[in-house]
Amino acid sequence: MNRYDKLSQSVVAILFLSLIGLVLVLNLILPKREFSEAENRKLEQFPTYSFHSFISGKFTSNFEKFITDQFVVKDVWIGIKSNADQAIGKKESNGVYLGKDGYLIQKFAVMKKGALEEKIQSINAFHTVTPELNKYVILAPTAVSVIQSKLPKYVSENRELDALHTVKTSLNPSIRYVDVYPALSSHQNESIYYKTDHHWTSKGAYYAYQQLGNWMGYKPMKEEEFEIRTVTEDFYGSLYSKSGFRNLHSDSIDLYVPKNEGKVTVDYVEEQQSANSMYAMDNVKKKDKYTVFFNGNHSLIQLKTSHREGKKLLVVKDSYANSFVPFLTSHFSEIYMVDLRYYEGDVAALARQHQIHDMLILYNMNTFIEDPSINYLANEEG
Repeated sequence: MNRYDKLSQSVVAILFLSLIGLVLVLNLILPKREFSEAENRKLEQFPTYSFHSFISGKFTSNFEKFITDQFVVKDVWIGIKSNADQAIGKKESNGVYLGKDGYLIQKFAVMKKGALEEKIQSINAFHTVTPELNKYVILAPTAVSVIQSKLPKYVSENRELDALHTVKTSLNPSIRYVDVYPALSSHQNESIYYKTDHHWTSKGAYYAYQQLGNWMGYKPMKEEEFEIRTVTEDFYGSLYSKSGFRNLHSDSIDLYVPKNEGKVTVDYVEEQQSANSMYAMDNVKKKDKYTVFFNGNHSLIQLKTSHREGKKLLVVKDSYANSFVPFLTSHFSEIYMVDLRYYEGDVAALARQHQIHDMLILYNMNTFIEDPSINYLANEEG
């Protein structure tokens, strides 16, 4: 190796190490972002430390998410990779398939060994210490299982359905598992999932609401009893942002508003704020338009309705519930929505405090697999 080659290698090494050093310094000194425009979601903030959160593992888990989310120039690398993938005709980018008819479909989450069983055990353990709560579980299958006809031809995906079957057969028999896959599958040719976002649409949530009625005993409202309001036709969702795929049609967001609409009061408990509507209409002008439902995710939301029967419901949920819960306000006087990703309280104590007898656990299957917060459900008791 001649002197020139050695000098060139030294320069490259110095530049590379300088770049790494610059990235590390920027990660330390730059202000932490609250929202990612590229991924269209809130970013993890530095977690609140407590002895309980440390012992339960919640602090460590949230700290890892914080480091991943706040890594500087992350969005730039995602964009570069997506453009390169699209240029060579790839049908997959950053965990998202480019499907038929402009559908972006999220890959099913990679399951760590034993992770699913741990979550099932947590729910069963919580049931053991709260036998007075009638429990219902909806794990919503995602588009990758329900609208497989839209997937690229080379993709064959059955892992999500296998995981759903495992949950269904492993939960305590006293817990009512509400299987919404058949109902969604029978309507797969309708717009039950957004094309550019990972959520089900209001129509998809409506079909799940009908199915839950068969288990809870309420009579679902007919679709014609709702005024279906299109609040935006310019929604580019999380998968559009995450994948980097472009030149796709936008989605519409519809609200199912009962024609005989009753009064609903919404209390955002931790924020100490109240609203007279479940819909944050100003948010349809923002990037993350799905937050029109309940202004996004919150640790605890309390709903009070004009329903007279006095029934109360506790919902432990992810964002799929945000477009689902409005249907339930016609059947319950009070609904408490708990997002374990942010809620630090004791769920069992909350149910006892408000004399709640019915509980719904509602997640989409990807979040259920990936997010560890459901594991802390039983840990809260005692």
